[in-house]
Amino acid sequence: MAQSAAEVPQLTPQRKAAIAHAAARDYTGSVRVEPMQPFDLDRTIFNTLEGAIPRVVMQSRIAKEPHWSGEAVRRIDGAYERVQKQLPDVDPLLMRFLQEECDFDVEHADGSFLDHLYFCYEYGTHHFPTQSALVLLLHSILGTGTNTFAMPASKMPTLAPLMSELEWSHVQAFPSVLRLLYGMEFRKELRANLHRIDLLDGVRFQRVIDNASLELGAKELWVQLNYQLIHLVDFLPVSNWSVHANDTAFIVFRDLYSLLAEAGKLEAQLDYTPPQQKRGALVDERLTLAGWLATWIPVPLSEVMAAKSVRRFSERIGHDISYELLWR
Repeated sequence: MAQSAAEVPQLTPQRKAAIAHAAARDYTGSVRVEPMQPFDLDRTIFNTLEGAIPRVVMQSRIAKEPHWSGEAVRRIDGAYERVQKQLPDVDPLLMRFLQEECDFDVEHADGSFLDHLYFCYEYGTHHFPTQSALVLLLHSILGTGTNTFAMPASKMPTLAPLMSELEWSHVQAFPSVLRLLYGMEFRKELRANLHRIDLLDGVRFQRVIDNASLELGAKELWVQLNYQLIHLVDFLPVSNWSVHANDTAFIVFRDLYSLLAEAGKLEAQLDYTPPQQKRGALVDERLTLAGWLATWIPVPLSEVMAAKSVRRFSERIGHDISYELLWR
């Protein structure tokens, strides 16, 4: 990447491990998790979340600080160094646009939002080499799932020529497809039609930033869903997966992974073993009372709550979250 070593974000052990092993893993036993203090939800991408209960639940899920054992860090660093390689340069004009025309001054659950973008870009470079990793670096430039925007729609004519037409189509689509995944019905309809999935011609939907109509062909849709899967890796709980099975990003990740695998469309390299079905004991993790109560929300209810939330976010900005699968 066209940055000095000082400017390249330092990856967390969890991110390094994901890249090193091309895997999403539960690190129970290697990490101790404590509530993060102090923590301000309004400085994160969830600052637009409304309602006391949703905000308390979200804060309990992301305001966590992992403390890795020295042995785990040494093991992960060694594995990461063995696979790490020079990342491709990004067009200097595009880098200048990102630095001068966009605002990424918002925190992610673990570090800055730019750290999240860089992780996705590096993971894609290593483990989805058949497709452009640039899409993962730019995936949220036209909006996040919580109505934060790094740039106004008026700058799109300047941004689009700085990448290929295919890259631009995926960057435009990413915020919309993310909302469709959280909205549940899209995943359900794809799964219900797996028996005739070869007849899928594409999908039509609206762009989040300005509600313009977009369309992805079937081939591009599967690529887009692999991009989405990589993105979700960075939102998974670091440990105690059976306790945190109702985390909404984890729910969507599990279902999307299964959907892609069953459809024979899992193209990105990503190893994943589902958590045990029965809730286990909480290991090396201290929760606030709100955080402990949040872990008992049933998975189906948590999924419905997330779907309602994303619909409300779209309604606030006049975004039509409907879609249409196109069949031959």
